[in-house]
Amino acid sequence: MNNLAPHRTTAILFDLDGTLLDTAYDFVAVVQKLCARHKITPPTEKDIRNTVSDGARALVSLAFKLAEGTDGFEDLRQELLNIYEQQLGHNTLVFDGIEDTLKLIESLGISWGVVTNKPRRFAEPLMQCMNLQPALGALICPDDVEHAKPHPESLHKAAGLVGSSAANCLYVGDHARDIEAGKNAGMLTVAAAYGYVSARAEAEAWAADYIVDTAYELKGIIRSFHHTCTSS
Repeated sequence: MNNLAPHRTTAILFDLDGTLLDTAYDFVAVVQKLCARHKITPPTEKDIRNTVSDGARALVSLAFKLAEGTDGFEDLRQELLNIYEQQLGHNTLVFDGIEDTLKLIESLGISWGVVTNKPRRFAEPLMQCMNLQPALGALICPDDVEHAKPHPESLHKAAGLVGSSAANCLYVGDHARDIEAGKNAGMLTVAAAYGYVSARAEAEAWAADYIVDTAYELKGIIRSFHHTCTSS
């Protein structure tokens, strides 16, 4: 953990896939089904998992060895998304430690929200299915802003919804763009190395303020900030 100046944390914002929820198993099943329809061999589960954070376009490129813009690419992307929507959440898991972390956050009276590049069409029903209910409905998707992450617009909007300044927010994510977005927004950042990260060194390269190897470690960071605030 870094030795940072005392921070008055009034809100914690999370990325969704790879940070709060492990959706990789859903996408493994979706990609396998799509490949079976087109009678091609699917990528390995490991390769699919390592590509999930890069979105549907990257999954199509991985499975079909096609570049975006190639004839048929967009049709395949839409087919993949339609399959995903039909089995949304069937294989999704909450990462170990997240439920305990959210209980701690709420017990301390800290607001929390979600800022994701996942379209609301999928994000909102998935969160409902997994019983994730952030304060004031603070779920920000690309549909809600002009610029998606790593632009800070979505993080600033979420901070406003939970009644916090960006300077008093912590943003947790498992991708370089999450950490970049948090920094661009003027927030402290936490790299979730337990998410869709190929190796810890990858997360270290993002230069986040904190790195956690399990979601349970978030509780220590939150408690340390809360103690600083209440004792100051």
